[in-house]
Amino acid sequence: MYFDTHAHYDSSAFRDDREQLLSSLPEQGVELVLNPGCELESSKAALSYAHAFPHVYAAVGFHPSDIEKLDDVAVEELRRMAADPKVKAIGEIGLDYYWEDYAGRETQLAGLYRQMELAEELDLPVIFHDREAHADSMTAVRDHPNVRGVFHCYSGALEQARELIDRGWMISFTGALTFPNAKRPPEVAAAIPRDRVMIETDSPYMIPYPRTPEDKKFRRNSSLRVWQVAQKLSELWDMPLEEVARITTENGKRFFRIP
Repeated sequence: MYFDTHAHYDSSAFRDDREQLLSSLPEQGVELVLNPGCELESSKAALSYAHAFPHVYAAVGFHPSDIEKLDDVAVEELRRMAADPKVKAIGEIGLDYYWEDYAGRETQLAGLYRQMELAEELDLPVIFHDREAHADSMTAVRDHPNVRGVFHCYSGALEQARELIDRGWMISFTGALTFPNAKRPPEVAAAIPRDRVMIETDSPYMIPYPRTPEDKKFRRNSSLRVWQVAQKLSELWDMPLEEVARITTENGKRFFRIP
């Protein structure tokens, strides 16, 4: 059984079959799913799925793409939603300097720090998005030593991963681990302690390899593909797939405090 620790089922890619897909996951080997929010509406949607399905959990937060919408009212709404027992983290938060149409660096940093402070106040971990912003992301981590979290869809260097682990953070890998041109993620995954690794799909994005004709038709990823991330880890760790599934699921449950 697998734990997909990061999947966006609020995406319109799941509009036609969301309930059917979510309800079918346990019988297809996916024991748990966590859906992070990217702003208020997606956070509310994530929480609604968590209430509808026992195996689904939520995180609430503002992604760098929507950080300009974060104001005092939104912070209070995040605080209210975070009191729900099925909300297990503040996220998806972070920094993204790749897309030119996102808010500027100062605005992103201000929104990130505000949400890191909220996580510390509420004693919740964070789900951190870092794209082309490694230096500022690590500064944010160092500036909040009491906050713990996970760098999702990890793309940083091994040295950065080791510092995060020393600070009590987790590292999570997506289908990018399986990409034919992947270099850093396999290097990091092979070198870091196994009890600090989680797996995810980042659905509907990051479709793993090998891809199928169905992938080309639907152009989306789902939790049904999380096993391929685990399979790549089994190769890197020289370990049976079932053991990788067990370890990463236990890691996710421990990190998100799921019984």
